[in-house]
Amino acid sequence: MKQSFATGLVAAFAAVTFWGLQLPIAKDVFGIVDPFHVTVLRYCVATLCLAPLLVKLEGFAALSYGPKLVPACVLGVTGMCASPMLVFLGMSMSRAEYAVVIVSLQPSFAAIAQWVLHGRRPATFTLGAIALAFSGVVLVVTKGDLQTVHTAKEIFGAFIVLSGALCWVFYTMGTERLAGWSTWRITVLTMIPGAVACLVVTETLVVAGVLHPPAPAALSGIVWQLAYLTVFGVLLSMLAWNYGTRNIGALNSTLLINFMPVMTFGYRTWQGYRFEAVEIAGASMVVAALVANNLFLRRQFLRQTAR
Repeated sequence: MKQSFATGLVAAFAAVTFWGLQLPIAKDVFGIVDPFHVTVLRYCVATLCLAPLLVKLEGFAALSYGPKLVPACVLGVTGMCASPMLVFLGMSMSRAEYAVVIVSLQPSFAAIAQWVLHGRRPATFTLGAIALAFSGVVLVVTKGDLQTVHTAKEIFGAFIVLSGALCWVFYTMGTERLAGWSTWRITVLTMIPGAVACLVVTETLVVAGVLHPPAPAALSGIVWQLAYLTVFGVLLSMLAWNYGTRNIGALNSTLLINFMPVMTFGYRTWQGYRFEAVEIAGASMVVAALVANNLFLRRQFLRQTAR
């Protein structure tokens, strides 16, 4: 038991590391390949690799949608197409460090959505933590100056990232409608329509003249970045995350994912970027608030199970 927990912890932490590093790596790629083609590459390759794995694990019957075709397709298009495309599009207009602090707020968005849609009011402590985290995001994005003109485009990009993060919350909450399916089946059968939607959107933009297919010569200069975004950013991270969550539980996994900003900021520092004190303070507020709320929820869970 201890060994499986330790292995699961390492796997989940590896996934968080992969995700934290992929944002600044993707940002570097956008100067050569647009976010739409990058997303198509990632999810089409991931689908082609994960579908055979699902068949091996659960048989060909696992590829059948049955009566859950419509909800699975809606969730797939929202979570596996709209979410990554919006996050990457917004980040291409903004910065990786902005995107990661917004994406890390997804558990907070989910709590608010539960309150609005189902009347499940979060605890006062959780609401305070959410408010603190949002304040931290504002500090990072605006650098403490709401009147700064030159950050207008970056702030707009941050709002697009926010839209992508909300799409992922919708996907995560909506998977409850796929009850009875395994984690692998949910992942693959929502990724298939998501990948198809990515292709349709991208090709439509190409035909309309908005986008242009990247030249092979240009792609040759970013092979390792594209490989990382596809293999580590989707394939290995999903395998590691699913395995880790299964062995250490959702609360522990959520605690780890809150450290994504640390990975992104660390990578950007290694690249030579020097963060202002207000940016570090804002990111620290986000991480501290999310970790504190996770520990609070853990304590509540233990009290309930002890009754």
